[in-house]
Amino acid sequence: MGSADWLKENLEKVFALPAPAVEWLLMLWGAIQVFDDVADGDPVEREELNAAIWNTLVGINQNAFWLANSQTLAPVIASMILKWQASDQAERAGKADARSFGWRAGYYDVVLMAVALCHGTQRATQYARQVMELYGETLEDYIKEFSHA
Repeated sequence: MGSADWLKENLEKVFALPAPAVEWLLMLWGAIQVFDDVADGDPVEREELNAAIWNTLVGINQNAFWLANSQTLAPVIASMILKWQASDQAERAGKADARSFGWRAGYYDVVLMAVALCHGTQRATQYARQVMELYGETLEDYIKEFSHA
């Protein structure tokens, strides 16, 4: 099962998010993966690039979950982007550490906010650890990847 499939399964079955929220979160996740690959100089399949272009410029903005919650979600996304940029700066400067590792997981802040918006803060509190544990990279692997940066 690919990581997008695994993420979708968790969003649908574990966190019971409605279809528009799942679709929006998956569009955002796919775009982030493409942007990260481009920033790192990794190859990007044309189909993935086309999806990222469409989803960031059209699909995300037409999604019912986004339309209903954009004022709450936009600042969380802004923070996610700034945290990713901070981690990228640390990595490129050869200063990757446990702090910069945590900055990379901002997408899961967005997922947690989506859970709160869909189910309320009490349920989001109950799910918070499970949501944050969706971040699959370990600190050990991260440090190995950037120990020679």
